[in-house]
Amino acid sequence: MRINKYLSSAGVCSRRAADKHIEAGEVTINGRTAVIGDMVEDTDEVCFQGRRIECDVPFILLVYNKPVGLVCSVKEKDNIIDAIGYPERIYPVGRLDKDSQGLVLLTNQGELHNQISHARNCHEKEYEVTVDQTVTKEFLESMRKGVAILDTVTRPCKVKKTSRNGFTIVLTQGLNRQIRRMCEALGYRVRSLKRTRVMNIKLDDLPVGQYREVTAQELEELQRML
Repeated sequence: MRINKYLSSAGVCSRRAADKHIEAGEVTINGRTAVIGDMVEDTDEVCFQGRRIECDVPFILLVYNKPVGLVCSVKEKDNIIDAIGYPERIYPVGRLDKDSQGLVLLTNQGELHNQISHARNCHEKEYEVTVDQTVTKEFLESMRKGVAILDTVTRPCKVKKTSRNGFTIVLTQGLNRQIRRMCEALGYRVRSLKRTRVMNIKLDDLPVGQYREVTAQELEELQRML
């Protein structure tokens, strides 16, 4: 296995980040400084920043229904890692703001994290939204075409009215508090926001505050899409 893939599979970082650490001389194989392209066997001793790395960690990909009030940043209080209390080291794939509820993926795979969360890959994320006033045709059309926020215009997206004050929206980018900012730019305020899907993985009836492992079928389809 190539050294950068080894570090990614061990949950240390993504392959791209691994290459940077290797170039910086922070990775050794059997005591010698590694170089990009080195191959690693099961019997080799790999160290990252002086700490031995084992690549026998299990593959973990969880679906979590994040409650309102929790943050995805592991450096802040009331974060989802503490709330879940999972016995292995995991981290969230992307973010969902504190005031929102819904699907968050968590993994120990650096490369998988990078592939799903990178904005340039245009992976779909679906949300259910309730706002403070009637959803009009003009509002829906403006949301679909793109809204000027954060010194840019959002990508065209799918939007469907579901009730007098509700709609679903499918995004392929993840600007900071994007849906809330889009609504505010059009004179609306979000009352509730729930993420229900990331790519092919759906929240369905998973209770708030609970998590589950992805199924073999979900994982197979996800890897095909990636």
